[in-house]
Order: sequence, then C-alpha cells, then structure tokens
Amino acid sequence: MATSAIFILDMKGKVIIYRDYRGDVPISYADRFIEKVAELEDAGKASPIIQDEGVTYLYLQHSNVYLLAVTKSNVNAASTVYFLHKLIDVFTKYFEQLEEESVRDNFVTVYELLDEMMDFGYPQFTEANILQEFIKTEAQKMDVVERKAPMAVTNAVSWRSEGIKYKKNEVFLDVVESVNLLVNANGGVVRSEIMGALKMRTYLTGMPECKLGLNDRVLLESQGKLGKGKSVELEDMKFHQCVRLARFENDRTISFVPPDGAFDLMTYRIGSHVKPLIWIECTSNSSSASRVEFLVKARSQFKERSAATNVEISIPVASDATAPVVKASQGSADYAPEKEALVWKIKNFPGGKEFMLRAKFSLPTIREDTEVSIKKRPIQVKFEIPYFTVSGIQVRYLKVIEKSGYQALPWVRYITQSGEYEIRTN
Repeated sequence: MATSAIFILDMKGKVIIYRDYRGDVPISYADRFIEKVAELEDAGKASPIIQDEGVTYLYLQHSNVYLLAVTKSNVNAASTVYFLHKLIDVFTKYFEQLEEESVRDNFVTVYELLDEMMDFGYPQFTEANILQEFIKTEAQKMDVVERKAPMAVTNAVSWRSEGIKYKKNEVFLDVVESVNLLVNANGGVVRSEIMGALKMRTYLTGMPECKLGLNDRVLLESQGKLGKGKSVELEDMKFHQCVRLARFENDRTISFVPPDGAFDLMTYRIGSHVKPLIWIECTSNSSSASRVEFLVKARSQFKERSAATNVEISIPVASDATAPVVKASQGSADYAPEKEALVWKIKNFPGGKEFMLRAKFSLPTIREDTEVSIKKRPIQVKFEIPYFTVSGIQVRYLKVIEKSGYQALPWVRYITQSGEYEIRTN
C-alpha cells in the first residue's frame, strides 16, 4: 500500500516542507504527530512507528529534523522506513549535510527530489547518482536543463548508467571476515561467530554481466561435488539490489549487473565454532601493597605462512596506576591512562609464534573494589590477517561478460580482521 504524505519538520514539530501524494492526509496531522512523540517519550515508550486514530506515522530523526511518512493504509513498515533512510542518503549527497538550514536553503531541490523519488505514494528512484543526472544543482540554485531522463531511469538497472567507459577494465573483490569472539576466564569460548562481507570496486565499460561462484555447501551438495574440497555453510545472507535473487534461489548463482565504483555485494554470517586466532594469557602479581606486576603471553594459533598485522592488545590496569616499567619481546607497549589500559602493539605477528610482555606499575592506593573492577574488564585484541579467511570461504570464479567482448581483469583479496574480540582473565 502507498504512503499518503512526506513531511520534513524541525525539532519543535513545525513543518518545513510537506509533500502530499494522495490527498487523504491534511497538513494538520503533523501537529498531532509531535504531540504523540512527546507523550511516548515521556512514558519511555518511544517507537519509530506510531498509530493513532486510523493514521500510521513512520519517522526518523536526523540531526535537527524529523523525516515523517504518514499513511491511512496498511503499508509495509520496513520498506517505508528504508525509503526514509534513502531520502537521508540522497539529501546528504546533494547538500553534504542534512539539517534544517540546508533544507530551507534548497527547498526547490527538495521538492524536486520528493517528486522524482515517490509517485502517488509509491517509491520510484532512490539512487543519488542516477537522480543527479537530471536534477542538477549549482550552489543553492537549480540548474534548469532539458528534461531528458537518463537511461537508468527507463531501464530495469536503476543503479547503473549507460555510456560508462574505461581504458582498463578491472574488478576488485575483497572478501573481508570479522571474527567476534568471547573467551571466559577458564579459557572456554562463550561466543564465536564470523561476519563476512564481499566488497567490490568495479571499473567496467558498458553494461557488463558478472557471475560469481563461491564454495557454498548448498551449491556443491546440489552439484554432487561435496567432499571434493572445503565448503562453507553461509547464514543470514544479504545482497545488494543488483543481485538477481530469483536466479540465486534457483541455482545459487550470484549473477548481477554491478554499480559503477565501490559497493557491498553481499554480507553473511557463519555461526560455527571459531578457534581463537590470537590467544592471550595474563597473570598479575602484587609483590607489595603498592606494586603490581603483569606477565602477558600472546600466541598466534594460525598457520605459519600467514601473519597478523597491526596487532593491538589492550590489558586493563587500575585507574590510579603510575610509573610503568614495560618490557616486550616484540613490538612496543605504552600505558594509556585515558583507557585505563596497557596497550601492546605488534606490527607483524607471524603464525605459530609466541611473544611475552612484562610490566610493573606503582599503585598509590590499593582497594579491593579496584582489583575486582580490573578483573571484570576483559582483554581486547585488534588485528588483521591479509590473504587469509578463518571460515575457508573461496571465490571459485568471477566472470565478466559484456556484449563488446572485452577482457576484464578480476582481482580477489582475502582479509580476516578482529570484530568484538575479548578474552576474560582470572
């Protein structure tokens, strides 16, 4: 069902711009909206969706403005909120910052964009790079040009324009996996998951068709190739709008006409058990009432041919610790009082290696509650391992097909990095 009207309001609820698409919601509904928001906030029940007397209000707050969609019909709430997010993206692309002043300074452009992005309450074109082809601005004025719609508007491929040309046709694909890990004080893995993303940069001429194949367990099982190599079971997959979902559901082929430039083709999650890639052991000893010593061991638990880079290990210390004396077998360590932590940095950490750090601190005041708070705070680890994926995901092929027949150069890179990586200590 369709949206009745779009409002842009200031923080007091005063209407800055109002676009009526269906004629069934008067402007007075904006006053009712701000009253309901205040009531719900006072009651501690704030929600992006409000229903009142047969009217549904869906809104977002950005900077010092509200973006509000109003309807009397049973709309898809998720798609309407997503449209409001796309409005923010487009306005930010045009005005650099979306706030009350920029809306007032560019109200003609705002009305033009609202007309092009929604028709009779139904979303139309929401890609900023396509809209900029025929809604042009210079400073704060509209540039009046001949109204000729770009090919992307009349074409099914709204995210890519025709006529793109490059001397060298290249595709760069980064397979980036972030490891979320929580280890308890006894060394047991409490939580582990892998969050992955396929990040692409395409510099291709014309309207190319790309096909991507992964070592997807479901695909290999359907082809009878399971067991001939490592496969991964991907969960919670989300695709860019350019991917042909019907074909993926049919034969698990990732087929798409890519946008020009950088974009995220796909994200996924793998919930299987993950062995800690970098293991940390930390022991502390109070040699006297005013001195504490730390012994930290860091061990890499991945293959020797790989190496972690920019490793940063944050060991919590007491807030009143002073006079640090630190010695590390590799890298450098500094006391960061603003973080209440000792930060150990190792630029290159090869697989199968173990490094040690010793640190001594003076403690002007020793209190039991301070010691307890130190123990409760986990050790945090940051790292990046290039040319390595912890899940074993592989790109089996990346093909680029274009009617002119040119040869494109595909480049694939694998990266594993830390996400929320924490190790609790005794």
